[in-house]
Amino acid sequence: MCLAVPGKVLSLQERDGTLMSVVDFGGVHKDVCLQYIPDAAIGDYVVVHVGFAIQRLDEESALRTLAEFEHLGVLKEEFGDGFALAAKQAGLADPTAEGAEPTQPEHDTEVAP
Repeated sequence: MCLAVPGKVLSLQERDGTLMSVVDFGGVHKDVCLQYIPDAAIGDYVVVHVGFAIQRLDEESALRTLAEFEHLGVLKEEFGDGFALAAKQAGLADPTAEGAEPTQPEHDTEVAP
């Protein structure tokens, strides 16, 4: 699933001629491109889709949306470890967990050459 998620701008920097930011999504920090909102400021809330800030959002709406996403488990799905999520969906142990032993699926499937 690919969502537009609200986050708070923590920093601003130019990288190779592109305006970038570190954005806080309820405790998860990600690099975000701000080229579509070049006048964004530290402390602003922005809606981010596939790594690009696409619009501003007021703080109340942003926090309410983040709380709802957290309640629904969307933040873990969107920002969690992809390997752990894939393993869980396949019914396997988390391969990124410390001390995790590799496991095989319950039913082996044969692949034709």
